[in-house]
Amino acid sequence: MRTFDLIVVGAGIVGAACTDAAAAEGLRVAVIEPEAVGGGATAAAMGHLVALDDDPADLALARYSLGLWEQLRHEPVAEFHRCGTLWLARTAEDLAAVGRKAQRLRRAGVDVEEVGARDLYRLEPALAPGLHGGLRVPGEAVVYAPNVARFLVERARSRGAELYAGRRAVALAHGTVVLDDGTRLAGPALIATGCALSELLPMLPLRPRKGHLVITARHPGFIGHQLLEVGYGASAHHAAAASVAFNVQPRPSGQLLIGSSREFGSPSREVSLPMLRRMLARAFEYLPGLAALQALRAWTGFRPTSCDGRPYLGCLPGRAGLWVAAGHEGLGITTALGSARLLVDLILGRPCAVDPAPYAPARVMT
Repeated sequence: MRTFDLIVVGAGIVGAACTDAAAAEGLRVAVIEPEAVGGGATAAAMGHLVALDDDPADLALARYSLGLWEQLRHEPVAEFHRCGTLWLARTAEDLAAVGRKAQRLRRAGVDVEEVGARDLYRLEPALAPGLHGGLRVPGEAVVYAPNVARFLVERARSRGAELYAGRRAVALAHGTVVLDDGTRLAGPALIATGCALSELLPMLPLRPRKGHLVITARHPGFIGHQLLEVGYGASAHHAAAASVAFNVQPRPSGQLLIGSSREFGSPSREVSLPMLRRMLARAFEYLPGLAALQALRAWTGFRPTSCDGRPYLGCLPGRAGLWVAAGHEGLGITTALGSARLLVDLILGRPCAVDPAPYAPARVMT
């Protein structure tokens, strides 16, 4: 039986980041992934690095993680594109919400710029007429998350981490992780399996939330910023069975990535034409010119959603040596690096840069 200082189960962006952060500390790390590294929810994410301010705990973790992402901005595989984010106000009520958002982000130390209607169209001429203004966050970016996950795992392997590719963890027993081929690995375990969390940790409530994405042909210069409606955060945290919100981002390739939909209770991976039409109709309301562009592909994925919208980060009560990093829903890319650093600091018994209490699994197990 092989013994490790940490056994990471799952190599999506969060598990990959945990593997890399632990290996960087000199820990002997194993990472287990039954599918492709960076697959699953990571491959179905928009890849935005954005600070959502609807929940103070989300904002704190995002701010911390965004600082860590700066260390990867020069890695070519990341396709790091600092396009900035432009939050759009369609109504006077939205404009008031923009003002409140600006205040919250400034208090958190985020550089923001409130934009009037005239400047809004100077920045993004393709927007639909009649918008009231917006909020520009120039420092935010988009990345290609599957490549980042692969890069982080390979960097960890260069530091001695071992990848158990094509293997699935099927049981946790007495300080060991049992794989589907009978292999047993000894050591503390960190479960980062996304939507498959309940297979190993059924005591943590989690639901998969389906989302659709569309990628267009190349249209360089059509937009310059990642564009979101100011109600995007409310849609992301809404408990409704299905919701859509405007989110379109420019990719370094010149393509446009269109989102976003969220849907509970739809287990099929097939594209739902009614949901796709609803999502695109929302996008056309803000960017009418999108309707004339060629869509190359539409696909779906599932985001792991905790019972209260915050990720589970920390140890399981009464289970020494058993840790979890899961349930990030739509903020997994943004918060992956911060989540990993938080977990490693907790595992090593060090002070954390962000208060870990709001993410502790114990909050749903008492």
